[in-house]
Amino acid sequence: MTTSSSERGVSLGMPALPAPAYPDEVRARLEADAREVIARYPDSRSALLPLLHLVQSEEGHVTRTGMQFCADMLDLTTAEVTAVATFYTMYRRKPSGDYQVGVCTNTLCAVMGGDAIFETLQEHLGVGNGETTDDGTITLEHIECNAACDFAPVVMVNWEFFDNQTPGSAKRLVDDLRAGRPVEPTRGARLCTFKETARILAGFPDERPGAVEESGSAGPASLVGLRLARGEAAPARVVHPRDGGPQDEPQDRVHEPSPAEHLSSHDAPQETSASDPSHPAGPTAEEGE
Repeated sequence: MTTSSSERGVSLGMPALPAPAYPDEVRARLEADAREVIARYPDSRSALLPLLHLVQSEEGHVTRTGMQFCADMLDLTTAEVTAVATFYTMYRRKPSGDYQVGVCTNTLCAVMGGDAIFETLQEHLGVGNGETTDDGTITLEHIECNAACDFAPVVMVNWEFFDNQTPGSAKRLVDDLRAGRPVEPTRGARLCTFKETARILAGFPDERPGAVEESGSAGPASLVGLRLARGEAAPARVVHPRDGGPQDEPQDRVHEPSPAEHLSSHDAPQETSASDPSHPAGPTAEEGE
């Protein structure tokens, strides 16, 4: 006597149906953009990453339809496209909010307060990691190192930096985003939506007036290694031992930062969101001033 798979409690399931196609006008527009991207590369398959950003800019996440489109344009299998789309965390796999709020919880940011910020935002927004608020505004997630350890703890919104954060300043940040109030990153251009950000990452210019000029660069503390590699003399900062150190240290060796310098949270004393509530995002001067 044999038993069926259903009697054994085994569900064989149904094979996935083919991904639905984009509407004709959407596909025509995306194909024109895709051909422009592909033309930048000697090997067409090298265009896969920007094409995934392109389809993400259309729907806000990478859908099966988007992956099929990339496969068609690059003569790849959907398995090859899926392997890449699921490997990189910058590609969303489900619908989410207009603003991706990422809290760095890697070692230094965590020690400096990143874990506390993330826990506070989860409670404040009522969402868990990778979840989106009911109003569709914010998707919260913890992320790995943002390469901005000198400004720890760091929060990113659609990949723009908000440095030297605290639980209080992070709460004000997400409240402003949900209320539609203007929010200025500590560095970089003013915020745009996640879909707009995805299109820029696909390699298309940011067409907002003045946005490119606002982009700035890394802060002085981040650029010390680059300057040393170029043979440039880095400004000296003399740190005396706790017992007071020598009293005859030449004063011209001590680097006194100008008010315009964007210092890190390690360059105390300075006013940060913890000590100066009127400036919750920390120093906001453009780098290089």
